Amino acid sequence: MLFNFFGTLNSILIVVSLIGVFSQVRTIWSRKKGNLNRATEALSLNKFFVSFLAYYSFFVYGMSIEPFNHFIVWPRLTAALLVAVILYEIWFDRKTAVPLTFFIFAIFLLASGAIFGLTAGTYEDEGRHLMTVMIVVITISLAQGYIHQIIQVLKLGSTGALDIKMSQFILLMDMSTIAFAFAMGLENGWPLLLLAVVSACTKLIILYLFHWARTSLSAERRRQALSQRSATSEKPTF
Repeated sequence: MLFNFFGTLNSILIVVSLIGVFSQVRTIWSRKKGNLNRATEALSLNKFFVSFLAYYSFFVYGMSIEPFNHFIVWPRLTAALLVAVILYEIWFDRKTAVPLTFFIFAIFLLASGAIFGLTAGTYEDEGRHLMTVMIVVITISLAQGYIHQIIQVLKLGSTGALDIKMSQFILLMDMSTIAFAFAMGLENGWPLLLLAVVSACTKLIILYLFHWARTSLSAERRRQALSQRSATSEKPTF
């Protein structure tokens, strides 16, 4: 009973979080149309690639447990596809090799995960344990990815192209995921619980930084200092 309730609630809030991720995509597209120099300013490639891996890992994990968990698989696949779009936009904006490599790797993982899921059915116990280890590693990576994003905002004194709705909606999803993990039982649900707790904590910090960037004198001074350095570097030299 609780499993179905929290699974359904989690799926609904994952769909809501997809609106948040799409809002981030739309913010980037809006900045591109506005001819801003950096449509992906302040976005951490590290953070978004690790976010992709987090969604992807649970897409795969949902196929590895018996029975096949639709609550986990399809929303995470959709989220991973949207984050892949963000990775593409980061590469398109910055035109460097590293974002292109991450984007290509993301597409490769999506294709290989989907093919493996369609052809192999559910995984054996050894495969499920491997997926669990992968999720723990990705949780650690997710923590450092969000720390990198936090450092970017603190350094710039600005949230740049970050979209607040994405963090708000994903935080709601994380809270429901925590409840769903308990309903699943810790034997199967603890990887979901671990990742959701880490994600929720980092989202709370990022949401605070939106307030900090708007109201803090320190943030304003950092923006002014960066603006002055940029203006100085653009002066013609003779």
